[in-house]
Amino acid sequence: MSRTNRIILDAYMDTMDALGAYLGEAFEIVLHELEDLDHSIVKIVNGFHSGRVLGGPITDLALSMLEQINKKGSQRFMTYYSRSKYGKPVKSTTMAIFGEHQKAIGLLCINMYLDSPLTSLLKDFSIEDSNKYVPENFITQSDELIIRALEKTKEEVSADNNILSSQMNKEIITLLFHQGIFKLKDAVRIISEDLGISKSTVYMHLKTLQKTKI
Repeated sequence: MSRTNRIILDAYMDTMDALGAYLGEAFEIVLHELEDLDHSIVKIVNGFHSGRVLGGPITDLALSMLEQINKKGSQRFMTYYSRSKYGKPVKSTTMAIFGEHQKAIGLLCINMYLDSPLTSLLKDFSIEDSNKYVPENFITQSDELIIRALEKTKEEVSADNNILSSQMNKEIITLLFHQGIFKLKDAVRIISEDLGISKSTVYMHLKTLQKTKI
């Protein structure tokens, strides 16, 4: 397998860990590499559902899907219902992973075991402790994100009695810099206008922060 194709498959491995953490124990996630179909499984999350392990073979349905891809080149994923070897009802989706020259190099399979206890599903999609919530702004324009971040940061800085009034603007810019707000297009303009300072002053602070990375 080429280095480029290996990088592509490795990226999916990281994605699987994220999906496993998000979806929870009712979902089995399997990554197949197509170089050795007898030992195609290169990563599996929650494999206890099917009893499969690393180095296991590809399934017959996945083989059939590969044949369709090779013949038609159009079937890039399929969603279906089936039963595991233990008779458990499963809703699955299998998607092809393409590498160099649009050649299929792997398959990512997500299997939801429909007989999983409801408590197993609910525990991953409910939070009783409000302290576990992480704030995230879902906005339609980047200007709104900049303004919200600026207002929140100004409140935090104003509430900190250890920060001198003469240093407040610098502290606000520093905090916004570490939040990545200045990566947005109009951040310097909006923030300089709101704080009543010139854009060159903002750029000066940013230049210092980029050098020192404090």
